[in-house]
Order: sequence, then structure tokens, then C-alpha cells
Amino acid sequence: MMPFATWLLMGYYRSIPEDLEHAAMVDGATRLQAFIKVTLPLTAPALLAVTLFSFTSAWKEFLFAFVFITSERLMTLPVGMAQTIYGDIYPWGLLMAASLLISLPVVVLYIYGQRFMIAGLTAGGVKG
Repeated sequence: MMPFATWLLMGYYRSIPEDLEHAAMVDGATRLQAFIKVTLPLTAPALLAVTLFSFTSAWKEFLFAFVFITSERLMTLPVGMAQTIYGDIYPWGLLMAASLLISLPVVVLYIYGQRFMIAGLTAGGVKG
């Protein structure tokens, strides 16, 4: 996940013109101030997209948690769901209800982040 997030952000940062940072530094900003006040706000949609994607990947991750976590106290939600399956007996009602409840935080996060994503994507669309 980390390589994909790095690759995605690297491509987005390359699309931002360096002239914006140079203009801020000509106006008296340091390199750090130019990054924080100019570049970082322009990358908000990409940062949000990477955050949502990383959160979703970590939330649904099953294999590593199933293999490496042995304590029931530290078990993740997908692994806990898998523990309800005994042999070839699948409690479908319980599994579907648990799946719905497990997916709710991701849905809420996407709904909350959607308006910031759209606002950030359209912020630079007006030329004035």
C-alpha cells in the first residue's frame, strides 16, 4: 500500500508547477512556508484520496492479521468474522450483519471526505 500511495502522491506533486513556490519565495516566504501555504493546500484532494484508499485497504486487510495475530484481544474485525465459521457451517445472517456493520465506518468516512474532495478538485478550475 505504501508504494502505491507514494507513487500516487509523487505524480500529483509533479503536476504542480514549481513557479508557484518560486513566486511565494520571491514574495519573501521561506521554502517551508511556500510548501505549507502554497503547495500543501493544492495537494489536499490527492492527500484525501490517498488517505481514503489507505484507510480502506487497512480496514479490509485480512491475510496478514489472520496469519500474524494470535491473541483474540488483538484480532481485527475481518479475522473475528472468519472465526464465526466452523468447518463448512457458515452463519450467513451473522456474517452479513457483521459485514454491514464493519463497512459503515468506511462509508461514513467516504461521505464525509467527498465534499472536501470535490471542493479541492474544483478550487483551481476557475481562472481569474
